[in-house]
Amino acid sequence: MDMSTLFSLRGRTALITGGSRGIGLMIAKGFIAQGAKVYISSRKAEVCDAVAAELGDACVSLPMDVSTVEGCKALAAAYAKHESQLDILVNNAGAAWGEPFETFPEKGWDKVMDLNVKSPFFLSQAFYPALKAAASDGRPAKLINIASIDGLRLNPWETYSYQASKAAVINLTRRMAARLVEDDINVTAIAPGAFPSEMNRAARDHGDAISSAIPGKRIGRDEDMAGVAIYLAARSGDYVIGETIAVDGGVVYASLSGSWDTE
Repeated sequence: MDMSTLFSLRGRTALITGGSRGIGLMIAKGFIAQGAKVYISSRKAEVCDAVAAELGDACVSLPMDVSTVEGCKALAAAYAKHESQLDILVNNAGAAWGEPFETFPEKGWDKVMDLNVKSPFFLSQAFYPALKAAASDGRPAKLINIASIDGLRLNPWETYSYQASKAAVINLTRRMAARLVEDDINVTAIAPGAFPSEMNRAARDHGDAISSAIPGKRIGRDEDMAGVAIYLAARSGDYVIGETIAVDGGVVYASLSGSWDTE
């Protein structure tokens, strides 16, 4: 057993949607630190380009709106101009919508479900040939979906489509894992808790207050998210298939206080 390379990503390529900020950026930095060449994608081209430039030569910007099937196919085509295969795909791009039950709009349902559930499936489908080309019996390709602990338990906010979408991602991960393992592609998911980001402004702006409801007594740090993503992406995670890992300081599985705010 070569423990020195257990968490190495040297020589591997990765593509991360929503990779220019928040959890996607945390993962991108971690992958680069472990030797991967990382392609980041986000809807805003100028932001994506600027972040890639900051991350250095190991990072390439591929801006794209992946909220449609056409956008998913276009991103795969853009990637194919650079690489013939893909070792790691991270489906991280997502959206949330909060509004009272009585007034919750159709657009708040469709936008969230399309980006959070439909897009990960069709992006994975678009990148299937590249993932399959990279995969082998001795070194599986990795497909990592970013879910949420809100797919595992309730929060007190009226985020109907968001909670439904993240529960769907967890079950979609299992279904995809059962099929793609035949091609040496391991599918897993991460369910983040409170990490500071534009989407999770409560953790970003009120970290001390949120921390008081977390068994681990703090909000998530960049290295917490990077660590579990590296584990799944590297040799260390080769025997993990279909699993969703909660990274939340114990909120889901070690909490006695019930629901709390992740939005």
